Amino acid sequence: MEQSTREAYGKTLVELGRQNPDIVVLDADLSKSTMTTLFAKEFPNRFFNCGIAEQNMIGIAAGLAASGKTVFASTFAVFAPGRCFDQIRMSVAQPGLNVKIVTTHGGITVGEDGTSHQSIEDLALICSLPGFTVIVPADATEATQAVKAAAQTYGPFYIRLSRPKTPLVYPPDYRFTPGKAATLREGKDIAIIATGIMVHYALEAAQNLAKDGIDCRVLSMSTIKPLDTDAIVKAARETGAILTVEEHLRRGGMGSAVAQIAAEHYPVPMSFIAIKDMYAKSGKAEELLKKHGLTAPDIESAVRSLIQRKKSS
Repeated sequence: MEQSTREAYGKTLVELGRQNPDIVVLDADLSKSTMTTLFAKEFPNRFFNCGIAEQNMIGIAAGLAASGKTVFASTFAVFAPGRCFDQIRMSVAQPGLNVKIVTTHGGITVGEDGTSHQSIEDLALICSLPGFTVIVPADATEATQAVKAAAQTYGPFYIRLSRPKTPLVYPPDYRFTPGKAATLREGKDIAIIATGIMVHYALEAAQNLAKDGIDCRVLSMSTIKPLDTDAIVKAARETGAILTVEEHLRRGGMGSAVAQIAAEHYPVPMSFIAIKDMYAKSGKAEELLKKHGLTAPDIESAVRSLIQRKKSS
């Protein structure tokens, strides 16, 4: 079964709006794409279309939050934090206001929209800001729970969602906890730590590798900040090697943060599957993932190479 995380977001906003009259939603003229239009239809007096003025939207969100509202502000990931970095830094991060920035169309899987709309730097930017909780859900199930957790927790949040429908990877009884990784597969030979839509490909790769006797542990690291230090150290100690997988630039993303934790607490051989130091082109999502080495076969190849390094170290 497949479902887009942005669709889950829109439906969850409506549910939260019915429960909490202090929730307000802002958008920057993209409500049909971000799915905030669902909230707008049911609560028109609590929805504000700020137009193609993302920086103003962040300022308005900060003002509403300072007045006691729980604010959800949405646009494409390429526009926030990119276009709005100064406003987010000054008006949301520094005062620590209760603003939830939920972006859609993250990564290169926006596909045909091309380079200008492919957000591959956003995690590096937003993670640099003190006080933010940063979440990249792996599927619609987790997106729903992450949005609810953000609404119930005071402070700045950044939640990165995707454009296309993606497979559900969590069982029905899954419970999301901010700051905690989910172990989706146990294994002793290597730990694959993935985030966002790449969790699905990590699981596929682990299943294929198991046929050759390679036992992979798969961790879904949906909370990028704060990272689950205990899970990372445990994986390093028990498997002896870590491969990180993400739909983001290699520098400044989840892999960089995991490497820092490992270096500080339990250094092991590591490799990183991410977008190299380049921008993508326009193309179908599947074509772009293949071009940039973000598929299950790419993960399998990286695992095999890393295990050889582990054996020789």
